[in-house]
Amino acid sequence: MSRSICYMLLGIFFTSCSTTQEKILPTVTNITESVYSSVTIQPDSLYQAYASVSGILDKNLVEEGDIVKKETPLIQVINSNPKLNTENAKLSLDLAQKNYNGSAAVLRSIEDEIDAAALKLANDSINYCRQKNLWDQQIGSKVEYDTKKLAYELSENTLDLLKNKYQRTKEELETQLKQAENNYKTSLITTKDFTINSKINGKVYALYKNPGEIVNTLEPLAAVGSETVFVIEMLVDEVDIVKIKKHQKAIITLDAYNGKVFTANVSKIYPKKDERNQTFMVEALFNKEPDVLYPGLSGEANIIIDTKEDVLTIPKLYLIDETKVKTDNGIVEVVTGLQSMDTVEILSGITKETWIYKPE
Repeated sequence: MSRSICYMLLGIFFTSCSTTQEKILPTVTNITESVYSSVTIQPDSLYQAYASVSGILDKNLVEEGDIVKKETPLIQVINSNPKLNTENAKLSLDLAQKNYNGSAAVLRSIEDEIDAAALKLANDSINYCRQKNLWDQQIGSKVEYDTKKLAYELSENTLDLLKNKYQRTKEELETQLKQAENNYKTSLITTKDFTINSKINGKVYALYKNPGEIVNTLEPLAAVGSETVFVIEMLVDEVDIVKIKKHQKAIITLDAYNGKVFTANVSKIYPKKDERNQTFMVEALFNKEPDVLYPGLSGEANIIIDTKEDVLTIPKLYLIDETKVKTDNGIVEVVTGLQSMDTVEILSGITKETWIYKPE
């Protein structure tokens, strides 16, 4: 085979390869970069109601779906121990009050002793003064004088001891009374804790236990949240979280609404990463809520990061190693900008007249 024929065949081969490979021209269009996330709908201010004490669930005072006001009783728990403790605390309080200022007051008996000791001191003082005057006049014996003086001093000491005893007893009784009052108040609070009340104006979304079941402080008894305001919970990958800012627009679709599109705005970004799935929680609020929403409704969201008009774009499928494209002049380096799900902005490297080939 001649050399000219070989060249002809090679030319035909390369021409046929280039004509069969897909090629396009870049287009000038609008592009929107967004971050995808899954969506779960939850009522605003949703919280789990727990009992602060253990016992038996006596009755659920509301039903799932009921509208409640703040402090509305939700669940009644029973336990005999707190009631007995309250009764014992009341008995101790009554006794402390009687001891302090009632008809059987301990202080009153000490006051009587003080009165008697004061009278005795006054009498011993008179006798001592008389005997002293006589002794000063050399009348009477030294023994009588010493006896009267000793009696006076003993009476004086006895009165001082009784006064100290009165003051000490009064302080002890005051302390006992305050302790009894505190114990009684504590027991009343504990008794009230057996009724779980709503912390907000809202709606009862779940009741987790039935009457007769054991209640502890670790398991929730009810879920209560806002009746009218719902929050869009979005899980954003850690790679994309740095792009998210408050007030960014989000495009929402819900499975329950068969592809209908809703708009929302980012309202809160939680700074702690969930180590289990390597995502961050982001919340958004509907601009206009759907007519009916339920906790747990799922869907998808695209959070709008940026939008540009009239920019040069190509399909992502035509990129090689994310920064190159194949042209008639070979592999060319390009600088990319915004990226949508399937399109990327080209800042430099090619023009709208440059044919690019889809990588094989």
